[in-house]
Amino acid sequence: MANPYLPLWEYIPDGEPRVFGDRVYVYGSHDRVDSVDFCDCKLKAWSAPLDNLNEWTCHGDIFRTRDGVDAPSDVDWTDNLLFAPDVVERDGKYYLYAYIVGAKGCVAVADRPEGPFKLLSQYKYNVENHYDDGTFIDPGTLVDDDGRVYVYCGYQGSYMCELKDNMFEMVDGTYQPDIIPVSEPHRFFEACSPRKVGDTYYMIYSPQRGSCLDYATSDKPTGPFTYRGTIVDNGIDYPGGNNHGSICNINGQWYIFYHRMTNGTIMSRRGCVERIEILPDGTIPQVEMTSLGFESYLNPYKPTAAETACVLKGGCFITELNIFERVVTNLTDGAVMGWKYYDFGEDDSSKTMQIRLKVRGMGSKGRLHILIDSEDGAEIGVVDFGENDAVIGGRVKAVTGRHALYIRVETGYTGWFAGEMKGRQLLQLSELVFIK
Repeated sequence: MANPYLPLWEYIPDGEPRVFGDRVYVYGSHDRVDSVDFCDCKLKAWSAPLDNLNEWTCHGDIFRTRDGVDAPSDVDWTDNLLFAPDVVERDGKYYLYAYIVGAKGCVAVADRPEGPFKLLSQYKYNVENHYDDGTFIDPGTLVDDDGRVYVYCGYQGSYMCELKDNMFEMVDGTYQPDIIPVSEPHRFFEACSPRKVGDTYYMIYSPQRGSCLDYATSDKPTGPFTYRGTIVDNGIDYPGGNNHGSICNINGQWYIFYHRMTNGTIMSRRGCVERIEILPDGTIPQVEMTSLGFESYLNPYKPTAAETACVLKGGCFITELNIFERVVTNLTDGAVMGWKYYDFGEDDSSKTMQIRLKVRGMGSKGRLHILIDSEDGAEIGVVDFGENDAVIGGRVKAVTGRHALYIRVETGYTGWFAGEMKGRQLLQLSELVFIK
């Protein structure tokens, strides 16, 4: 699956990936297309078989703070929003750690990784802190090799504690604040996510510049953790916003799970994934956002959904028209879209090929400049568009090999009227394909 990797209608930010058995599970918050708040009052889980990362299954609502159509609330002390959960396995049981806004969080337990999860207890602790009054914001949980369990939390300041065997009560004397760097520019903001790789403990988190996912490491689970670098930044050449996710090894390949903004808001986020590498010295080189997801490349000769664009500049963004259709919208003069990466193959027998684009007209005319490798790269063709919905296209220069593809929008008006068109939406794009 390309990015975003879940179906068109699904919004799962804050993704915590976990491999249980022969499947990879993603637990996260739940956003909505028209949300004016972060998250929802329910949590959902999705999973895919390790041998087919294109076949994702929804396991429905796994925990709720409000009654739903088919299920009652799982808590009786609040109906507030649920943020950023995590799930771990210990002794054959699966434990879900939930943060509830403005209320005490809790732990739920299930016999299977997909649930159903049943309330086990509210958190029990005997410490007060100045970050969130003890509600354990965005809990990230680690079950170490010796069976000991640690929870890492925080907002604008990190903290951790060890849990007793009951999985919900803090071990006295284990609370520690500021385990993640507090100095700029790597100052901790939120989104703790612990992982153990070999003998090294990794903490993936969102720094104060919230569009990044950074990481820090330690030689012990209690820290302190030393800043090491940035893994991914969802605000590079894209409408950025807060970020939250983690790393996961699937079939020997490491990935970073994160999210991107849609619908012109920071409160409507969709899950994405990129391949990463963990070097022998423990460092993780920063990766760029791509359209690839779990794919090795995009096939230019099959239709590409416009929403897989990983470059959106000049004010354009992705929006949902309905549950079956998402487009790049607000395409004004000078806007740029980009997809990374296509593999055009090695057949160099053709000098030209066709490009076809499905657009929604906005009563204006103009042209689309088709470029490769960068927004200032080689132009392989120009396609005119008109005022109405259409499938437009034309012949462009044939290319071979692996390339990023960029499209720059230009108004068809000149002179005084071109100034009048400045900032006006010219069209929307929903799909593109190349034909040899």
